Amino acid sequence: MIDATAIPLSLYIHIPWCVKKCPYCDFNSHEAKGRIPEREYADALLADFAQECHLAQGRRIGSVFFGGGTPSLFAPATIARILAGTDALVPFAANAEVTLETNPGTVEHGRLDGYRDAGVNRISFGVQSFDDDALARLGRILRLAHGVARDLDEAFALAPTHVSHYQLTLEPNTLFAAKPPRLPDDDAAWSMQEHAQAALAGAGYTQYEVSAYARGDARCAHNLNYWHFGDYFGIGAGAHAKLTQPDGSVRRSAKKRMPRSYIDTAAGAARLASDDPVPAGQLPFEFMLNALRLDEPVELAGFEARTGLPRATLDAPLRNAQQRGWLEHDEARVVTTPLGRRFLNDVIEGFLP
Repeated sequence: MIDATAIPLSLYIHIPWCVKKCPYCDFNSHEAKGRIPEREYADALLADFAQECHLAQGRRIGSVFFGGGTPSLFAPATIARILAGTDALVPFAANAEVTLETNPGTVEHGRLDGYRDAGVNRISFGVQSFDDDALARLGRILRLAHGVARDLDEAFALAPTHVSHYQLTLEPNTLFAAKPPRLPDDDAAWSMQEHAQAALAGAGYTQYEVSAYARGDARCAHNLNYWHFGDYFGIGAGAHAKLTQPDGSVRRSAKKRMPRSYIDTAAGAARLASDDPVPAGQLPFEFMLNALRLDEPVELAGFEARTGLPRATLDAPLRNAQQRGWLEHDEARVVTTPLGRRFLNDVIEGFLP
């Protein structure tokens, strides 16, 4: 059986409003039209968390992530109130990472100082491009390798400790899905990817996950908890959670997506849009879907600890992946080969029940 108290715990807080809905965005975000009900929404977040904080089971929260939408539309005083209220329900670890996603157009230096004073110690800036023409084509599409290099050079000049880099995906239910922009072909896209990865490495950024690069020890602790199949609360409109229950079972839940509906139901069970156990047969896929994103070996002892299943459960899919040249493994760990990283989606699909 899984010992839930030994699994790291994070908190995700969703702020669903943004200034404008980007045409490629499939997150639960809503254009702010008129006054944002900031105080009401903060009340709802705390009422929501109060319903499930007992599932911390004595653990402290190791990381907090405000995602959106654009969380920086909320005033520092509101962010401080949310952090104080959640910390009172489930204490944060002394060195907890607290991230706030921001849009450069919604913050000023004084406001950033306010977020720092509120308890935020990591800012995630959403910068799609430093080129106004490219932003216009993005709806805030693309240029080839020389343009990508210019963007990276400008990013490097700002000396961020962490860079997320990935290619545009046309997601269902977005404006770009309905009216697709012209995209580069697969060969051009791969060339751009290789060029960008080389530039990042040359600037001192180490790739530690499919789309994440960091200098030194600046890896994102919150996302690492996802990839290591840790537990996380999710509060806010449309927020998702994965929590190990006292009986050792794993459940995934999601909150109502529409902000008004969420606010109105946050204090009761009606706030839940879904709340389902993860079947044991699905756990190998769920674990590997996350763990294989990392540029590090997958420890099979970790698989047993986070799923409650014996490592022999993985024998057949591991054998198949090794025969294809995608993975190498021994009794203790699994390592993705360079070929496997190129075909990672196919590798992960091999663990489906």
